Amino acid sequence: MANTYSQIYIQVVFAVQGRQNLIAKEWRAEVFKYIAGIIKNKGQKPIIVNGVDDHVHVFIGLKPVISLSDLVRDVKNNSTNFINDNHWVKGKFNWQEGYGAFSYSHSQIESVYNYILNQETHHAKQTFKDEYLDFLKKFEIEHDEKYLFEWVQ
Repeated sequence: MANTYSQIYIQVVFAVQGRQNLIAKEWRAEVFKYIAGIIKNKGQKPIIVNGVDDHVHVFIGLKPVISLSDLVRDVKNNSTNFINDNHWVKGKFNWQEGYGAFSYSHSQIESVYNYILNQETHHAKQTFKDEYLDFLKKFEIEHDEKYLFEWVQ
């Protein structure tokens, strides 16, 4: 889009289906690199992709040429196929339905980057559920907890 200028920074958070601990350290970096590649190939700016064994944080510089929902759909579909094609998990890998998306200003890029970079340290102190609920509260997003998390039965 000629003469269209924007700076939209979005942190997207999504979890493994059933909140299973399936993203193993041995191949985690490869998946995060692959996710960053998907984002870049869609004409967007991957600032950082990181996470732990049950969820991922993706920080994106979003250009208004694609909807966030389309981008996240493509990231989740393509990364699911990548994980399954590499046979890194027993059975079939899937991401949980839905995601959280949180916007930031340019002045917050460094702090969000560092927060995402230090996920393992952060989650030694706080569960993903508590982290996610904190995001929803901080950003004043109405929600019903019974629809937030899928758990393995």
